[in-house]
Amino acid sequence: MTQNINQKSKSLLICTLLLVLVNSIAGANPPKRVVKLGFIPLTDCAPLVIAKEMGFFTKYGVDVQLSKEASWAVVRDKILNGELDGAHCLFSMPFSVYTGIGGKAGSEMRIAMTLNNNGQAITLSKDFCGIVGFKDLKKVAGAVKELKARKEVTFAMTFPGGTHDIWLRNWLAAAGVNAKSVGIITIPPPQMVANMKVDNMEGFCVGEPWNGVAATQGIGFTHIASQDIWKNHPEKALVVNKAFSESDKEDLKNVMKALIEACKWLDVMSNRKKAALFLSRPNYVNAPVQVIEARLMGSTEIGCDLGVQKYKDDYMLFYNNGMVNTPKVSYGIWFMTQYMRFGMLSTAPNYQQISQKLIMSDLYAEVAKSMGVPVQEDMKPFKTNLETITFDPNNPAAYLAGAKR
Repeated sequence: MTQNINQKSKSLLICTLLLVLVNSIAGANPPKRVVKLGFIPLTDCAPLVIAKEMGFFTKYGVDVQLSKEASWAVVRDKILNGELDGAHCLFSMPFSVYTGIGGKAGSEMRIAMTLNNNGQAITLSKDFCGIVGFKDLKKVAGAVKELKARKEVTFAMTFPGGTHDIWLRNWLAAAGVNAKSVGIITIPPPQMVANMKVDNMEGFCVGEPWNGVAATQGIGFTHIASQDIWKNHPEKALVVNKAFSESDKEDLKNVMKALIEACKWLDVMSNRKKAALFLSRPNYVNAPVQVIEARLMGSTEIGCDLGVQKYKDDYMLFYNNGMVNTPKVSYGIWFMTQYMRFGMLSTAPNYQQISQKLIMSDLYAEVAKSMGVPVQEDMKPFKTNLETITFDPNNPAAYLAGAKR
């Protein structure tokens, strides 16, 4: 009897010790927090896709779940309510939301890094075919006037105050068309082609591959690429939830490191065929691999029997020797100045204060230094392709005095 009691005591002691050991191990190695990142099915979601598929997130010790979203408005809402920690997002969206154009004024979405430059376009419908050529801005106003004589003329973009909205308005101004004289509507990127097919708009501005798909299907043609509007412009960014940016900085830094590695990988041109294969999958962009690949390689089949345009140094870029990824305060100021230029805001915001609040310059500089990536100089004047005046981020009012509306 005593022997049985001793045996039971030993078994209980062993179980207790095992339980303590298991709890100790679990405490030392708690389950990884799952970081949820959203994306819209566009070619420039590539850094997130490549970081996932090539194992870069795993390499830097973060467990990332990618979530395909239906529209930029959904992305905005999910970042703000914490359902997403961050997302592949329009660079200008945080400024649009904060100033009340594209969301509740004062809502904070923070920019951790830029993901790409270039690679968007304005597609015109068959109504313009044979009248307006590739990059032929001189004939746009006349063609629009002629169309307006028989129908309402509407153009689509993807989010109020978003990058595509601003490229569209810059193009209209350069072509001599007052944006208030035409309709401007919001359509999610994957729905652009279907909406043009049923004549809901005469043109749209969106990211690839949807311009390429429209040209391939013969329902529209690429009139101008965004890099023709502003060479090497900021386009998409890693935009994050405020709480995530403050309470989980180590995870955020590791996400950024993985994305920088993905951006470097993507700018090795021999990798882009493989990238196109990943992106074409149904769970990502779900578009023909040939269309994705061609425009990733800088080859634009224009459509409308206008031939092929080859971009040599200003196709979609993700790293460009470290020039892409710095999130510049000056760019935030530029976008908000465009809001004033086109009457989207009636009162000038505190440009620099807002841009500094929403752009995580210090965090990016820390991550870039750890990765040996050069941080780009900020707050320098610059000029876009379609304008004759220079933008000085230190003096937005001077730019506004001379900018075309």
